[in-house]
Amino acid sequence: MPRIAYVNGRYLPHSEAAVHIEDRGYQFADGVYEVCEIRHGVIVDLTRHLDRLDRSLSELSIRRPMSRPALAQVIREVSRRNRVKNGLFYLQVTRGVARRDHVFPSAETPPSLVITAKITDPAVIAKKNETGLKAITIPDNRWDRVDIKTVGLLPNAMARQAAKEKGAQEAIYVDARGMVTEGAATNVWIVDKDGVLVTRPAEHGILRGITRTGLMDVTAKFGIRVQEREFSRDEMLSAREVFITAATSICFPIVEIDGQPIGNGHPGAMAERIRTSFFDVAEKTVI
Repeated sequence: MPRIAYVNGRYLPHSEAAVHIEDRGYQFADGVYEVCEIRHGVIVDLTRHLDRLDRSLSELSIRRPMSRPALAQVIREVSRRNRVKNGLFYLQVTRGVARRDHVFPSAETPPSLVITAKITDPAVIAKKNETGLKAITIPDNRWDRVDIKTVGLLPNAMARQAAKEKGAQEAIYVDARGMVTEGAATNVWIVDKDGVLVTRPAEHGILRGITRTGLMDVTAKFGIRVQEREFSRDEMLSAREVFITAATSICFPIVEIDGQPIGNGHPGAMAERIRTSFFDVAEKTVI
């Protein structure tokens, strides 16, 4: 069955889906996006993803493409048409199509909306959780507003490529003070020497991940000690555990960073406990 995409009011075969060459997302990366997990036929944490989408649009003064109920309906329809039981949907909103000019176009310019969905293989994710991932650290060279989930991801793509070239799967950004910010497409957590779960505050310098927020619900349910504070690259390398979180993977253990084993070099118990409990706590929206 061919994949189906939604583009500005039309459901189209994925191979025929396209936007205008003067769409500002293409010309200026003038847009935002969300990626959301679909598991066992339900959308995970949809409300929080749409809340963050609204915030990103507001921060960039981009109009909503439609009402929230209408958008949720389109998301469900795209997921149904693609028969996704386990996978994800991708949603992108840009400022729309206008003559190329750095200045924003007229406020009446309709925003562009694209939604796609695809099936993923749970066995692939399970294998990564079983073996763990490798990571590298790199200087954080991104713009200051990484709290907005924009489509301007060239530094992130370059970071992931650098990781791949070194045989790793993720790149972890470190700021000029030697403090860890986040991964190229993930939030970073450590279990420190005292057994406390630590993650950087999401007030500045990182994206407030939806899975990150959901994990806070998990830790609260089970009484797991959590500190939101900065931590350095050196502290990360000496941590009992390191793991990364994202919507499409929930929680991947990191077993090696910059060639140095983390802990005993194997996935840790904290990451497994949180991962296996996450779906029970998360919001579920039936497709």
